[in-house]
Amino acid sequence: MAAASVFRPGLFNNKVAIVTGGGTGIGKAISAELLELGCNVVISSRKAEKLQAAAEEMKQKIPPASPASVTPLPCNIRNEAEVKALVSSVLKQYGRIDYLVNNGGGQFTSPVENMSSNGWKAVVDTNLNGTFHCCKEVYSAWMKQHGGVIINIIADMWKGFPGMAHTGAARAAVDNLTKSLAIEWAASGVRVNAVAPGTIFSKTAMANYKELGPQLFARSVPLIPAKRLGLPEEISSAVCFLLSPAASYISGATLRVDAGQSLYHSMWEIPDHSAWPEAPDGENMDALKELFNPQSKL
Repeated sequence: MAAASVFRPGLFNNKVAIVTGGGTGIGKAISAELLELGCNVVISSRKAEKLQAAAEEMKQKIPPASPASVTPLPCNIRNEAEVKALVSSVLKQYGRIDYLVNNGGGQFTSPVENMSSNGWKAVVDTNLNGTFHCCKEVYSAWMKQHGGVIINIIADMWKGFPGMAHTGAARAAVDNLTKSLAIEWAASGVRVNAVAPGTIFSKTAMANYKELGPQLFARSVPLIPAKRLGLPEEISSAVCFLLSPAASYISGATLRVDAGQSLYHSMWEIPDHSAWPEAPDGENMDALKELFNPQSKL
């Protein structure tokens, strides 16, 4: 919450946003910048105590003259009934929902062969189904008649996501869901976009990955063209842009905020092996063998 927004003060005065996962990491940075710009922000996640603590911290940063407010409302986005209750509470309190930022999600590191069915389902249920529940309910309850903007936070999964295939599959699905909803809901004046962060460092992310955290972040740096990690505040500014009138003609897009990381290397290392079947025999194979095992010219 230390960074000052590059956008003009009051940009989102009297607007109302729901930010899932809004009390930690990227979600907290998004919520803080929206508050700084005058937005009323409802932050939501499963853990009420952490949510309340984050809200109290954010309240201290709101200027006395600002119309902004922050409201913590616990919700498990996997549960459709809880999502309906969240949206109903926001409309009862504020009478409108201008923005939805689907940031809530989570995953753990594991190769697929060691991944349980329950682990797979839990991640897909949160990252994909939870996003679906929130989008559908906000649209049905408010945006269908009044318009609005939805931002889905996904991930750098463009080259697959070895080591976290569950979240890679779910985030890829949300990327496609974003495109589908942008078309289906265009006639209601609803813009739907996604933001795909690269490797973003936060205290929360470090804690989530436990003893693997330092290793994962350190190994990422050489694979990023910027040769440094990103920070949550660099994602929040991208989200604020897509929510703002400056993005009024953008929908169905996914903005990669990764310093070009998705175009560069992969962290997953494949060991040397000879497990694949041989390529077909013929003149090209003969030439290939000659290239790597040239015959003696003597």
